[in-house]
Amino acid sequence: MAEVTREQARQFHDSAHVLDGHFDLLMDVEIQRGYGRTKMIETEYLPRFQEGGVHSIVAAVFVEDAFVPEMSLRKALDQISALYAEAAESPEKIVIAKSLEDLHRARQEQKVSFILSLEGAEPLHNDLSLLRVFYELGVRMMGLVWSRRNFVGDGSFFAPVREGKKGGITDFGVRLIEEAEKLGIVIDVSHLNDEGFWDVMEVTEKPVIASHSNCRSLVPTMRNLTDDQIKAIALKDGLIGLNAFSMFTANSSADATLERLIDHVDYMKKLVGAGHIGLGLDLCDDLTKYLPLDKIAKAKEMPFDVVKGHVSLPEITRELMKRGYKDAEIEGILGGNFLRVYQEVWK
Repeated sequence: MAEVTREQARQFHDSAHVLDGHFDLLMDVEIQRGYGRTKMIETEYLPRFQEGGVHSIVAAVFVEDAFVPEMSLRKALDQISALYAEAAESPEKIVIAKSLEDLHRARQEQKVSFILSLEGAEPLHNDLSLLRVFYELGVRMMGLVWSRRNFVGDGSFFAPVREGKKGGITDFGVRLIEEAEKLGIVIDVSHLNDEGFWDVMEVTEKPVIASHSNCRSLVPTMRNLTDDQIKAIALKDGLIGLNAFSMFTANSSADATLERLIDHVDYMKKLVGAGHIGLGLDLCDDLTKYLPLDKIAKAKEMPFDVVKGHVSLPEITRELMKRGYKDAEIEGILGGNFLRVYQEVWK
């Protein structure tokens, strides 16, 4: 392995477009704004993005179980409204991107851009007409389910649970996918169960992503992807976003390190090539403060992020450089591959 300094890796970001394809930012922002805080992104998150050389963030709209189903729509709109308020308070620093032109312009103007994504279709309930509303608000990516059942299909659980017969994509789900592709919304299969995954592969005509999933051959959890699933996504010219959550990185917490995370990159590269890999880090350490006390008490050990915040993202670049990845491959993994998918899907 070649010796590479963190500074060399950080400098690499200045010539790339670095994009994290999945971050539950809005849950934190909306809650904190409810406490009366303003400029939450500018003061709390922007310094980390800038230090880590991050240019774009996919801001996931995630609705907790406690608000499903009755308050799903309201919570989603509250989170999106919070992002719009933040953009209005910090117009010289952040922007909501709805097109590739927005992403490139923000990069040139040295602003951090945010792309809205639904993490689960719960806010739509079973009303297809609402998808247009979310599109107009800026939603350009959509995870069909979280790890639970909704009107689209069934989610994959983090660990085995007692449940009845699993289902694939519903008739509503098929119509939703077709409408999303017409609008130019990227379909995201992370959290979807295996039955639903293969239905999506049959229904979709455009590139599909798994925004925050790793390799099931390395860590056998249903949240990770099988070799055949990775190949199917690649055949559609989609990509898989690398997930930095410890329980998807290694089989034990003691083994969950950044090096083991990059092992997933190595594995996927050998399987389908580096052009189908991105970052969807799903960094959650900042959100553990919102976990219910009973869940904390029951946990044998708390999962954690193997990448310590966006300030540490150059460590991923450094490891890729040490392992001999070509510059073009690294640029693709850091964000270029996501931009390619957006080019193919967005209107």
